[in-house]
Amino acid sequence: MELDLSQILKASGVFIYPLLACSVLGLAVTIERVIALCFIKVFPQSLFEAIVRGEWNGDEVDPKSTGGRILQFYCEGGTDPDGLKAYARLEVSRLERGLFLLDIVVAVAPLLGLLGTVTGLVRVFTGFDGAGAVTDTGDFGQGISLALSTTIIGLSVAIPALVAGTWLDRRVDVLAARIDAGVERLLESNTKV
Repeated sequence: MELDLSQILKASGVFIYPLLACSVLGLAVTIERVIALCFIKVFPQSLFEAIVRGEWNGDEVDPKSTGGRILQFYCEGGTDPDGLKAYARLEVSRLERGLFLLDIVVAVAPLLGLLGTVTGLVRVFTGFDGAGAVTDTGDFGQGISLALSTTIIGLSVAIPALVAGTWLDRRVDVLAARIDAGVERLLESNTKV
């Protein structure tokens, strides 16, 4: 017998709605963050290389990028090392925007699946008479179906959200290291002048 997606969705009952909401939320956050965390939008490679080589002369400040906002802060008098590093940390925290929602999806989706599992099992066990015989085989089958379907959907939502969240966290770490290196190089060049 082949596993049919429409049967799984139908068998999951009312639990499909919060699981669907978790799925949509996870997908929306993932797409938005993948687009927002492009190197070009955070710290363009040419600008980063110019700073590292010590060839940046104050030009090419784009306030739409994270690196551009940090450089704008620097150019407007933010040459104090502690102040510049604090501003850079603030910009890095902006890169993490929305990632907590993926953590919520990763935690909530399997719990909703588990809730559906327990609900289905309660339906199964209330279908027995006093002698231990099944009173209605239809209710028994629906209870088992609800239990297994919600588990499948909950895990199917949580696993991709976990993978996306882990990848995006790593991406933010790489970008934060790049920003830190750029800030350190700026501060070094400032002390030499």
